Amino acid sequence: MSSRTARSYAFLSIAAAIVTIALKFGAYLLTGSVGLLSDAIESIVNLVAALIALWALTYAAKPADAEHAFGHSKAEYFSSGAEGALIVVAAISIAVEAWGRLLHPEPLTQLGLGLALSLFATAINGVVAFVLLRAGRRLRSITLRADAHHLFTDVVTSGGVVVGIFLVKVTGAFVLDSIVALIVAANITWTGFRLLRETSSALLDAALPKEEIDAIESILNEYKRQHIQFHALRTRTAGNRSFVSFHVLVPGSWTVQQGHDLCEAIELAILRVLPLTHITTHLEPLEDRVSWEDQELERASNQQMQG
Repeated sequence: MSSRTARSYAFLSIAAAIVTIALKFGAYLLTGSVGLLSDAIESIVNLVAALIALWALTYAAKPADAEHAFGHSKAEYFSSGAEGALIVVAAISIAVEAWGRLLHPEPLTQLGLGLALSLFATAINGVVAFVLLRAGRRLRSITLRADAHHLFTDVVTSGGVVVGIFLVKVTGAFVLDSIVALIVAANITWTGFRLLRETSSALLDAALPKEEIDAIESILNEYKRQHIQFHALRTRTAGNRSFVSFHVLVPGSWTVQQGHDLCEAIELAILRVLPLTHITTHLEPLEDRVSWEDQELERASNQQMQG
């Protein structure tokens, strides 16, 4: 992944967060709506998360060194994990404020202008979220994807707030403002825990998605037709990088050069389908009984393919 490209999207997220904070707090100050305050608090979380994302993307792009032989790509999970935790904290703050206002409703003012500012901020977040999600998928960045999903959640919750404020304006039932804020808090809490679950799964070396494992299997099957055997396929992800290892079983009469050339060809075929993949192959003689005794590795391989 190009660190410059990924970081440019992080700067876009930071700029969008600053603009939307100003717009949403302006809407809150005009109206006094706790729903709009909850929306503004979430935008502060967006800004902090974007700053953390910028650090994570910068650190993750550092090349491998003596202490981190496989690179620093897992740094991205600090960003997605921190973002999930911040979302939960923001949800608690929103819920506390909304509960107090629910017990003691207050009238709202200048709702028309406040709604206009909120809608403008929501449109900005929607566009930026779409851009970040596409970039995150293209660059295989969990940081950008997490930021995009958070912003999409912000768009949905902002839409809910706008609907609630509109109903307050139509019905005069000020208690609806607090109810909407509590719904917003519940929704973003779910988003926060989902991000934390995804981050913890990745930190535990989760396997590649099934479609990517299927792509690897398809390549290996082409070579099986040439009477080459494979087993102990294992995969994991770390940020934008993938790690794949498997055993290659060839006739024992082959020369080292023949085995090396075969492994190189297989690795290149996989890299064409899955760039940014670190591939480790282990060459073994097909006729040797010991080559087939890696039962623990084989079980792990089967579980990954079934999952």
